Amino acid sequence: MEQTSKGWGSGLVGVLIFSGSLPATRVAVGGFEPVFLTSARAVIAALLGGALLVALRQPRPAASDLFSLLIVAVGVVVGFPLLTALALQHVTSAHSIVFIGLLPLATATFGVLRGGERPRLGFWIFSALGSLSVVGFALSQSGAGSLVGDGLMVAAVIICGLGYAEGAVLSRRLGGWQVICWALALALPVMAPIALATQPPTWHGIGAPAWLGLAYVSVFSMLVGFVFWYRGLVLGGIAKVGQLQLLQPFFGLLLAGLLLDEPVPMAMVAVTGFIVLCVAAAKRFA
Repeated sequence: MEQTSKGWGSGLVGVLIFSGSLPATRVAVGGFEPVFLTSARAVIAALLGGALLVALRQPRPAASDLFSLLIVAVGVVVGFPLLTALALQHVTSAHSIVFIGLLPLATATFGVLRGGERPRLGFWIFSALGSLSVVGFALSQSGAGSLVGDGLMVAAVIICGLGYAEGAVLSRRLGGWQVICWALALALPVMAPIALATQPPTWHGIGAPAWLGLAYVSVFSMLVGFVFWYRGLVLGGIAKVGQLQLLQPFFGLLLAGLLLDEPVPMAMVAVTGFIVLCVAAAKRFA
């Protein structure tokens, strides 16, 4: 029970950190092209993660772990950041948060396929109710979308769910922070040349908000958040702790309202209360 509680606490910290990712990305793409932003954040995080691995003298992963690390790298280092950055050129951060409501279901599904977890029927019912309430609420508030932007966000959610589940399974052997650091290191030889090739022709005119957005997604979204998130998934269970992501859209909408002056309705409080009940019920049946 104590281990599960620690897992939920660590997972919640990870969700809070990730909640700032889409608003920060929205700000960052105002000054940087999506491909450069994706590669630059990966390079910065990889350098920090590599320094940690060297400083703490972590052993190299086994050859049998490389394929799983590649899945993590493709899912959360490259795929999700790039797809969301591209999507945010077509939709607002508030609208993009609609699709984060589907991430718990995606994570739980891959937790079953890749992690061998077997939640009970009640879990799937409350998970679906929570996801539908998030999507329904966000759709009613976020205005018109874009076919291209929405398609990119759906793809981002699917590939991110796979990266989350695969990373959690691998964390059982390597450790949570080690997994994301090794995945970043694996992606570095590819992402560094891309960052150099797509860097802005001039750095003049790029405002402080864009730089702050890049800093946040590089340090927190790409590295620190995963330290807490993978630890939470390992201790509390992929499907179970993954339901905390249902709260991420509301944290994200709040940040979008505070930082980007995007509207945040009071009805969000009532819906959030319902989401908390769904998360608690899903936890019981997981």
